[in-house]
Amino acid sequence: MSRPPLPPFTLETAARKARMAEDAWNSRDPERVSLAYTEDSVWRNRAEFVTGRPEIVAFLTRKWARELDYRLIKEVWAWHENRIAVRFAYEWRDDNGHWFRSYGNENWEFDDAGLMSRRLASINDLPIRESERKYRWPLGRRPDDHPSLSELGL
Repeated sequence: MSRPPLPPFTLETAARKARMAEDAWNSRDPERVSLAYTEDSVWRNRAEFVTGRPEIVAFLTRKWARELDYRLIKEVWAWHENRIAVRFAYEWRDDNGHWFRSYGNENWEFDDAGLMSRRLASINDLPIRESERKYRWPLGRRPDDHPSLSELGL
């Protein structure tokens, strides 16, 4: 299975890859998201270590059961050959109605078929008031005219 764009990446193809990942994660569909990763993909997400698609699906299912009204923006920070570094921020609320903005960085490594074989994520959560939210589009894909992280000053 091939998942273009393929490495080696350019700024344009790295940005396209990041937007594709953002769109998939904003679907909040663990099965769909897992298809972007190799069968034996290795993750570090905060302090949790995940290996393989079944664990990715289980992880994302738990995540989106806890992080409600999830909306994400990703932005390329750097790229080289088969690696892309992105920064991101997402907003979500817990089941008590408390809102958070989670900031992070991810390092991605891809195989020759364009599937992600490694994902290393560092993330920090900031409690915010509902009035401080910046992501107010309907659940799902971020509209093309919505400001980027840089445009939002994040």
